[in-house]
Amino acid sequence: MKLPRILILLAGVLMITLFFWPMWNITLLAPQYPDGVHMHIYINKIGGATPGTLQNINILNHYIGMKTITPESIPELKYMPPIVIFFIVTAFLVAFLDKKWMYWTWISALVLILIVGLYDFYLWEYDYGHSLDPKAIMKFEGESFQPPLFGRKEIINFTAISLPHISGVFLGISVIFGMIATYLKTKTSKKLVS
Repeated sequence: MKLPRILILLAGVLMITLFFWPMWNITLLAPQYPDGVHMHIYINKIGGATPGTLQNINILNHYIGMKTITPESIPELKYMPPIVIFFIVTAFLVAFLDKKWMYWTWISALVLILIVGLYDFYLWEYDYGHSLDPKAIMKFEGESFQPPLFGRKEIINFTAISLPHISGVFLGISVIFGMIATYLKTKTSKKLVS
């Protein structure tokens, strides 16, 4: 059956988009920013919808005592590209060799890495939202400025929206394709045994 091989190959191809489009987007809406401030998170950099986005976010963060977001100091942005390359190459290898155990290994490792990555992202957001400078210009007792991991959250006069962006959606489709490919390969292998 060729379908599992095609699906796992497509899963690898879709992951290539991670090098071209943002993986995640955090939008801050407020009366003074009706169009929102859009921070784009790539696998190797942090930017925004406009060149000055990160600078604007850091200025806002400064007033409430949040740390400056400096992409150079975030180690994940350095080791994520090699991890993605590994999964792209191994997806092609799985499609070529077409072994059931390889499908299971690939999808299991990918899901595990994604769970660890989301947890790491949550910790990153937690640290930025809770480790506030006590000398900040503006102080809000007992307030957390941590954006949501996924979804929408009201923070003072801001609405923070955190959702997957283009390549994040494609990554989700890669996972679905990988799961379907593994299921079909397992089903085919059982028929051949019986």
